[in-house]
Order: sequence, then structure tokens, then C-alpha cells
Amino acid sequence: MSDTLAKADLISAIQTKNGYSLKKTNEIVETLLEIVKSAPEAGDDVLISGFGKFQVRDKRERRGRNPATGEDLIFEPRRLVTFKCSEKLKSLINRR
Repeated sequence: MSDTLAKADLISAIQTKNGYSLKKTNEIVETLLEIVKSAPEAGDDVLISGFGKFQVRDKRERRGRNPATGEDLIFEPRRLVTFKCSEKLKSLINRR
């Protein structure tokens, strides 16, 4: 099982690598995350070259079933964000 890189770990790594204060590093990370969150909220995709693309998708209404009760359901239309990693990131992950 692999470890998870939490936001606090990311802030610490950026602070260590760049020598910024903890406060400044936290502001930078929070600003970046706000920008990345606000774009899909507005319906825009986020493309980060060499990393990947966060893409907004619309899912239409569909029929489903509750597996516990067998009851038929209608799932409302919704929007979701998907992530597709770049070929560069994919090759880094698969390199051994």
C-alpha cells in the first residue's frame, strides 16, 4: 500500500525546496488550489503541461438500482471532474 501526500506534506516540501517561510508557502499553495478549484466550478478545464488535465464532464440522467433493496432509481444529471495524466507523468510512474 502506498503513502498519501497530504496538503501539509506538499507545503512542507515546497518550503524546504524553495526556502520560503511557512506562511508564504501556505499562501502560495492555497492560491494555487483556489485557482484550480474555481476553473472547473466555472466549467473550464485545467491543463498543467507535463502533469495532466482536470476536465469537467456532464453526466446525463440515468436509471439505476439500489443493490440493497432492488428498488429502481433515477440518478439526476450531474457534473463531475475527471483527471487524465499526461504521457510524461504516465511514463514517470511506469518507469522502474
